[in-house]
Amino acid sequence: MQNYVQLLRIAEVSKKTTLAKSTIWLKIAKQEFVAPVRIGGICVWKESDVDDWIERQFAKSHKEAA
Repeated sequence: MQNYVQLLRIAEVSKKTTLAKSTIWLKIAKQEFVAPVRIGGICVWKESDVDDWIERQFAKSHKEAA
């Protein structure tokens, strides 16, 4: 069975995280979000990296609420 990596472009990352594109770029500049990789001049993110970031945000939120 082949393993493949699902890649997301900025619009998809924005939709998945519910963050505006500008907020994502700002968070990247502040090293608060996963940096993209350039493939053929296009910025992409591994979907699993974005999913992990989302999970960390929930964990952090629950930890702070406790």
